[in-house]
Amino acid sequence: MAAAPLSLGEQIREELTCSICLELFTRPKVLPCQHTFCQDCLQGLAGRQVPLKCPNCCRQVGMPPMGVAGLPDNHLVTSLCEKLKNQATLPQETRKQPQSERRCIFHLSEKLNLYCQQCHIPACNECCRREHRGHPTTSLEKASEERRSRDQVLITDGKDILETYYSFIQDLREKEKTLNEQKQQTNDGIIQAYNHTVQKLTERKDHLLSTVEQNHRNNLDKIQNGRDRVLADVRELSAACDQAEQELGEGGVDFLSQETILVVGKYRAQAKVAPTLEPVQTHAAVFGPAGFPELLLGVVTVGQPFSSAPMPAPPTHNVAARGTGHHHGNQRQAEHQFQRVKFGGKGVESDEFHYPSGVVVSDDGEIFVTDSNDPRKGYKPDHNHRIQVFTLQGTFLRQFPVEGMDCQGVAMDGEGNLWVVGMGFVAQYTKQGRVLRRIELQTVYGLIQRGVAVDTRKNHIFITHLVREGLTVTQKHENWHREVQVFRPDGTLVRTVTSQQLGIQIEVNKHGNLNATLYVTIGKEGYILLSDYRNHCIQVYNEDGQFLYKFGSEGSGEGQLKHPCGISIDRAGNIIVVDQGNRRVEMFDKTGRFLKHITTDMTQPCAVAMATQGQAVVADTSKCQINIFSNF
Repeated sequence: MAAAPLSLGEQIREELTCSICLELFTRPKVLPCQHTFCQDCLQGLAGRQVPLKCPNCCRQVGMPPMGVAGLPDNHLVTSLCEKLKNQATLPQETRKQPQSERRCIFHLSEKLNLYCQQCHIPACNECCRREHRGHPTTSLEKASEERRSRDQVLITDGKDILETYYSFIQDLREKEKTLNEQKQQTNDGIIQAYNHTVQKLTERKDHLLSTVEQNHRNNLDKIQNGRDRVLADVRELSAACDQAEQELGEGGVDFLSQETILVVGKYRAQAKVAPTLEPVQTHAAVFGPAGFPELLLGVVTVGQPFSSAPMPAPPTHNVAARGTGHHHGNQRQAEHQFQRVKFGGKGVESDEFHYPSGVVVSDDGEIFVTDSNDPRKGYKPDHNHRIQVFTLQGTFLRQFPVEGMDCQGVAMDGEGNLWVVGMGFVAQYTKQGRVLRRIELQTVYGLIQRGVAVDTRKNHIFITHLVREGLTVTQKHENWHREVQVFRPDGTLVRTVTSQQLGIQIEVNKHGNLNATLYVTIGKEGYILLSDYRNHCIQVYNEDGQFLYKFGSEGSGEGQLKHPCGISIDRAGNIIVVDQGNRRVEMFDKTGRFLKHITTDMTQPCAVAMATQGQAVVADTSKCQINIFSNF
């Protein structure tokens, strides 16, 4: 069936519509090719396209010195647009007039007593014979009644919807009150359990102290009994010896008295056996404190959530959890179990990625992911080239474009702004995506990954870079050395950290790309940590670029690395390293001592960032996914 022909008013509106914004012309400007567009539309197009070409005929436009504002105005189109807008507001204006004064503004002697059902405006008899000839019409009163009926239905539906929302809000208030009451009951229960536990501990303490005191008294009594017994013998033997000396001092040939002889003789026989003491149990009450894990105040469990009116559900994500350790008595709470949230996939929609190579987490828990093309394949303008923002639960929040660059590394400064680095420049964005400034960099073609970090103490931006020195004798390697360029936010180069210790030899692979992945992060003391992809280690320098130490070696054992990439530091100062070649993420302490594996089952992990809440956020470029690890 052929489409119904457009009315005259619709045809005029179509001719007065801008082909860019599809709205009536606003401040219309005419190009040399005689095509007309809105001034603001041309201004936006000129900012993206140099030189400017006509969107209709693609003819190149020579821009006047004043820019788009200097192009000639189309006064005829401006006048027609104003008249069309005035006609569109006619029904509202005529409705405000009394019934006896409703007259046609085109035919002042005619009353508005008809309604054109095709143009949806009031009309007089003369209008229906001319401009609206052949259009279906009805009486103005009947049309008004029909409109009033339709509007009344809309109003009724709107009030019903409001009642539903009012009921929902009231339900939320009641649930909030219930939650507050339950929280207070839970708090009271915890305090009661705490007081009970303290009471039991106090009773146990008093019992232990009483046992120690009783044991001490028993031992002292035994010592005192032994002492008294020996002292009685000492007094008897001492008196006998004194008596014998006195008798010998008197002279003569008289013998010692029989009593003295018997006493001394008795102790001469006993002298062969040392005095004994009843055993004293000096270690009978040694205190052995119970291990702290055995002291469990209680657990807090979360019941089923409240049911409520249907609300838009957030997107579902893959959440995995596993237990840690053995369970003794009460089971560990779910929030202390290892948890993993995965989201993403290859694509161009929200919550999908093409090559997520950089990630950073703000203090308020927003995850920023750079989504671009694989740098080994060169810049491709048709790929995503954007930054997507998610919550720590994996819920998509927003996204904004990163134009003209293959965004790779990303970092956040102390003011909460983003620094995004690509091959040719580094740019500063707000968290909402507004560009603040841009710093040009020397392009290194074939560089697989360029890193960026921010020293929030001085607000300096650190960017990894490679400098070519020439070919070796064998012509199989290009001789490059690594640099870390330090900039102020205004683009001033503060210094270039480069030394013999930073020099590395980098191969050119069969695709003509440099086998170099350069990630960097800054420690709390200003230390510079670099992941050495080719030498399978992490190198640590002070803020002046002086080498301090390195850790890691090629292999798959604990503490060993194979092609390390992303690197980050948690709040405790531990170093988190993406061990790409071994498909895992490792944790080391600040001295480089291996602590644990965070995960060992990834495909191609690339970048890592630590949230202030303790989660590790890892980007996987092979699966185009983001992984969030908690309670590891």
